[in-house]
Amino acid sequence: MGRRERKRTQTRERIFRSAMQLFAERGFLATTVEDITEAADVGKGTFFNYFPTKEHVLSVLYEIQLGKVAEARAAAESGKQPIRQVLHDFMLRIAEEPGRTQQLARGLFVTTISSESLRKMMFEMLARGRQVLANVLQRGQERGEIRRDLRADDLARVFQQNVMGTILFWSLNPPARLQEHLDRTFEIFWLGISSPAEHFPGERL
Repeated sequence: MGRRERKRTQTRERIFRSAMQLFAERGFLATTVEDITEAADVGKGTFFNYFPTKEHVLSVLYEIQLGKVAEARAAAESGKQPIRQVLHDFMLRIAEEPGRTQQLARGLFVTTISSESLRKMMFEMLARGRQVLANVLQRGQERGEIRRDLRADDLARVFQQNVMGTILFWSLNPPARLQEHLDRTFEIFWLGISSPAEHFPGERL
C-alpha cells in the first residue's frame, strides 16, 4: 500500500472510530455528521468523500466483523484450540463493537431496521459471515466435537441469531456486563450442538 492509500485508510478509520465513540456516548440518532467531523478533525467534504451518509459509516463495522469471522476460521483450521474455545472466543469478539454500550447497541438495531440500504448491507454481511462460520462448524464436526446430524449452515444461522438476540436483550435490560449474557448463551448453544463425547455434566464457562 502506497503513502496515499495508507493516508486514505487512516482517515477512514479515524472517522469511523470517532463516530463509534460518539454513537456509544450519545446514541446514533443524536449524533450528527458535524459532530463526527469535529471529533475526527476533518471537514464535511472529507467525510462525504468516504461515506455518502452517516449510516454508511457502519459499513466499516461490517468489514471489521467479517474480519473476525475470518480469524475464527483460521483458528479452527490451525487445530491448536478446541472448536468450543474457538467459537466461544469468536462470540465474545463479534459482540465487542456493537456491545460497547447499551445505548450504542439500541441505536445500531434501530438504524439498521429503519434503513433499507443498511438492511441490505447487513444481510449481505451476515450471509458472507455465515458461510465462513459454517466452515468452522464443519471442522468441528470432522474432529468429532460437534454432532453430525445437524447441517453446519443451520448451526451457523442459529449462532448468529443467538449473538444478535443476546445483544438486543442485553441492550433493553438494566445495566449489566454483556459477557455474562454471552457466556450463558454460549453454554446453552454448545450443549445443543456438541457431540455426546463433549458433554461434561456440571461444567460451566
